[in-house]
Amino acid sequence: MAPIKYNMTTPDDLTKFDVSRREWMLHTGLSLAAVTSGFVALPATSAETNYPSCIITPSQTEGPYFVDELLLRSDLRGDPSTGLVSAGVPLALTLRILSAGGSRCVPVADALVDLWHCDAAGLYSDATDPHFNTVGKKFLRGFQLTNPDGKVEFVTVYPGWYPGRAVHLHVKIRLITKQARNYQFTSQLYFNESVTDQVHAQAPYAQRPGRRLRNPQDGIFREGGDQLLLTPQRTSSGYAARFDIGLSIT
Repeated sequence: MAPIKYNMTTPDDLTKFDVSRREWMLHTGLSLAAVTSGFVALPATSAETNYPSCIITPSQTEGPYFVDELLLRSDLRGDPSTGLVSAGVPLALTLRILSAGGSRCVPVADALVDLWHCDAAGLYSDATDPHFNTVGKKFLRGFQLTNPDGKVEFVTVYPGWYPGRAVHLHVKIRLITKQARNYQFTSQLYFNESVTDQVHAQAPYAQRPGRRLRNPQDGIFREGGDQLLLTPQRTSSGYAARFDIGLSIT
């Protein structure tokens, strides 16, 4: 999957969400071909689909390392500030964003989906911490806009670990609809422990001393994490995972 090489550097626009989609696209230089009157277009009733996994996804804390980089790209592995590529086992992640209500689901088009996580050494980019300072770096961060089927696809690396947390990644979804202005949803996704065991037995993960925290030991995981589990499947180049996120948009 080829990376999309847009690099936006004005986070206030989308942090505040007080501009129209047309204004935002004009400001960032994106194509206006798909501009509509609203930032998010929910398909008509005829597009409603009964997805088996159409349930409300639990939200979880954003955590301390979210940075509104506004990097529109599908491949998160490269750092545009240095040109370096994060080491690790490749992970292809497909997310489907759905508006859940009763027994039906509607794909949510044009939702802004941010993904960010630590690297194989447990470091986040563009962040300060008692154990690291990566300010200015932009690895393993980026966003995509959902397609008409509510899907986004990312290529990244399998996350590493750091003390006090199980292996996880972060997702934030932002949209504006006629039903709900300034809607945001934030959560975390976790990994099947047996798959993580296999991945973390490889380089560069295996080079780290110490022992990672497992899902049941993570206090944040215990707040709905069993509904946020990925079970990546092995592929010829690494692993791939899919996950549906059901939103209660009112």
